[in-house]
Amino acid sequence: MDVDELRSLLAAYPGTRMLEANGDHFAVYDPDGTIPPEKQRPWATIVTSNAYDDGSDLDRPGVYRLNLGLPRDLAAEVADPDADLTTLDVVMPHPDYGRLGFVCVLNPSSSWLRVQELIDAAYAKARS
Repeated sequence: MDVDELRSLLAAYPGTRMLEANGDHFAVYDPDGTIPPEKQRPWATIVTSNAYDDGSDLDRPGVYRLNLGLPRDLAAEVADPDADLTTLDVVMPHPDYGRLGFVCVLNPSSSWLRVQELIDAAYAKARS
């Protein structure tokens, strides 16, 4: 799945607004469009460069990182805390926000079925 396909998939979740900045995409649950910008918290992001952190080495050609905000207990259950942050297709704690329940995966492929479940869980958390 490429960035455009993933962005379209996230945008299809009801009540989700997609925001974009510097080539990155942010899925915000805001069904009425009334959440002020300073209070918007994305439930999923697609990051495509090292602009904000370089832990995942996203400046490699074609590499992107999907970040998902999960309930902390689920994040601890599914994320591999020993994973190298540059490894593709492994669910791991987010390099900066892992302690807050965010997980990430670079270029999901064989992990896609699990990642889809985690996208659903992140969306459910955003709605609650």
